[in-house]
Amino acid sequence: MKITLDIPEDALADIMRFTAAKTRRAAVLTAITDFNRRRRMTDLLKHAGTCDELMTVEELLEQRSRG
Repeated sequence: MKITLDIPEDALADIMRFTAAKTRRAAVLTAITDFNRRRRMTDLLKHAGTCDELMTVEELLEQRSRG
């Protein structure tokens, strides 16, 4: 999809430097992809420790020792 954006030069220069991208398109795409990945990870962390069906560390060690 094509889109026209007004990105401040200093912000774009930082994105290109941080991503080591050779083109502005690659830099913006990398920044968007990284932002989305981080947001997904944040959403996933909300569920951490909420599953009661997983075995505990003690149960896992006991099962391994019976082996």
